[in-house]
Amino acid sequence: MISETACAAGMYFFKQSLFQPSTECAEKLKTAAEIAIRDVLKIHSGEHVLIITNPECVVAQISAALYDAALAAGGNPVVLFQPPKSQIDFAEKSVIAAFSAKPAAVISISAGKLGKDEHGIAAPYSCNGKTYDHIFHAHLYGEKSCRSFWSPSITLDSFIRTVPIDYRLLQNRCKIISEILDEAESVQITAAGGTNIEIGLRGRRAMRDDGDFSAPGSGGNLPAGEVFISPENGTARGIIVFDGSISLENKDIIINKPIFCRILDGFITEIDGGDEASALKDTIEFAERNAFEFECLAKLPCGNGGIYAKNAKNIGELGIGLNPEALITGNMLEDEKSFHTCHFAIGENYDGDAPALIHLDGLVRNPTIIARLPNGEERLIEEKGALVIA
Repeated sequence: MISETACAAGMYFFKQSLFQPSTECAEKLKTAAEIAIRDVLKIHSGEHVLIITNPECVVAQISAALYDAALAAGGNPVVLFQPPKSQIDFAEKSVIAAFSAKPAAVISISAGKLGKDEHGIAAPYSCNGKTYDHIFHAHLYGEKSCRSFWSPSITLDSFIRTVPIDYRLLQNRCKIISEILDEAESVQITAAGGTNIEIGLRGRRAMRDDGDFSAPGSGGNLPAGEVFISPENGTARGIIVFDGSISLENKDIIINKPIFCRILDGFITEIDGGDEASALKDTIEFAERNAFEFECLAKLPCGNGGIYAKNAKNIGELGIGLNPEALITGNMLEDEKSFHTCHFAIGENYDGDAPALIHLDGLVRNPTIIARLPNGEERLIEEKGALVIA
């Protein structure tokens, strides 16, 4: 058995091998990590905390700070490294196996993505009448045996700037907007860039990334700061003009020439624009091809290749950015939380009835967002990017 002294010494030497930020930056990182552990996850004494990261300088540095903060809070943290993963890659088997220990809290601080669950995609987990293609989702959303936050492609600047915010104000705004969307039958989004789309919301419930991940079964991004909802399948119609930033298969990019997407019955039918539009088409086609290849390799259940391929063009999310410190930087983790923006995701949704191999977020600047209630009443949420409800 390895002693606690040996573990502490190992973490000490690990941290000494990392790039050491300036004293001011190190203090800000320490503060942000303490807020994440104390105020967001609310780690208690004796709780086991699993931190999954990559052996890359920035994410390893943040993970080390979170380890220290969890230890200071009385928790039992463990840091697990794996190579960086893209949207299509599988997580390492040892990472998937670590979930079987049922940690109370899971933190993913990755240079890319956590990685898909190869076993879960081939044979989904069943819990309380729902199926999940990742053991993490089965534990978080199904069993509600853990709580979590995840920060794919996080940067040091973003972490120390966007984590220390007024969470009470954020949670109040998220609550108001989510309640409007829960009641709404549909929502209309327009913007000066050319976006004009309506999506149905019947039977859907909004989700809040509000920075309160203290209860079992709760989780979201850090930085936090959005309300998001899966459109009613087959209802999205109109035009989306992405003019902020967008996710691709293995990177996020700032959009210089807007991407025009025509939407019919929930799916993209046309994509036009410049190099960014071509890159988006390539990523979607890559996901479509891989869906059929995964089925051939028994990485998807028989008959699911076509479903996953079709949903590569699905409109799977509408999100509204609400973090006042977030900026459009070309890093989607932060970009999608930016004030004065909304975003739509292409691919998999959050309700589990439109599976795909991709989930590509794309920003629309300065939207006007109007929710339509079943009684015909309209509720204005944002007007030309300005939040009007709180």
